[in-house]
Order: sequence, then C-alpha cells, then structure tokens
Amino acid sequence: MEVRQMATAYLLNEDKVLMLKRLGSRLHDEAFWSGLGGHLEPEELSHPKEACIREVYEESGIQGSDIVDLELKYILHRIKNSEIRLQYVYFGKTDMVDLAACDEGELIWVPKKELLHLTMSRINSFMLEHYLTSPPSQHIMVGTITLNKLGKPLMQWSELKDPLIF
Repeated sequence: MEVRQMATAYLLNEDKVLMLKRLGSRLHDEAFWSGLGGHLEPEELSHPKEACIREVYEESGIQGSDIVDLELKYILHRIKNSEIRLQYVYFGKTDMVDLAACDEGELIWVPKKELLHLTMSRINSFMLEHYLTSPPSQHIMVGTITLNKLGKPLMQWSELKDPLIF
C-alpha cells in the first residue's frame, strides 16, 4: 500500500466559498468542483497547512497573509485500489476577490446554498454536507468513506480527541 497526502482549502468571503471548477483529471473525465489544493511535497509531509497555503497561492494568487482563521477542520480517509488517501481540509476567510488565472480550471465564488448541487467527489460532497449542516465543532472531524451493507457510499465521522491515555 502507498499513502497519498493532500491538502485542500475552502475559502469563505461573506456567504460565498471559493471553488475550483476543474476540467477533468486522470481520475475523472468530466468537469468537477473542488476546493483549492493538491498533493503534499515530500518536505511538507509533516506540515500540511504549509502545503495548503502553497497550493492556494499557486491556484489563485491569494497569499497566506491574505487568509484569516485558516483552520484544519477535517481529515478525510479513503482507499483507492492499492493507495490510502489522506486529505487535510482547511477552512478560512479572505477579502481577496481579484484572483490570478488558474491553470487547473476556473475559480468561482459559489454561494454556500449552491455547494451541494455541484458535481464533486463523493467524499468532498459528504464533507461539505457535514460542514454546512452540523453545529460548529472545536474538534477536528475525521471522516472515512466506506460502503454500507447495500454497497452504497457511507461516511463515518468521529471527533479527533486526545484520549489522555498511553
């Protein structure tokens, strides 16, 4: 098994979220939506927030100093073939609305109420649904996507807490 680590940011400006409409990828041929982000570089494996800030800058031109309250809210797990994928998901705020052109797709400020109607990966759809419908938590939420007894995608959630034991 190999492990792939990614960092993603969802940046808010009033009632809108900055989303990237990707034109396809090696995993999915059709256009789909995501937050800003990508894979961690080897030197970033212990610093996913730095990777997240780097990816935001590369994809939008927004610098880390233009983002406030950037916090890790979710760690998402999934298995894909012989690969375990870990995605660190951050939420923050920015006043920057003038964005650089993005080589990976089109950057669009999407109203929160429209997010769940966008075509996106199931794991990110589950995560955004949780974010939008659950009371705010002080804890990082860990989500694992799996299948229920009928073979349908199911997201399992737990709060990441230090159990204070050995």
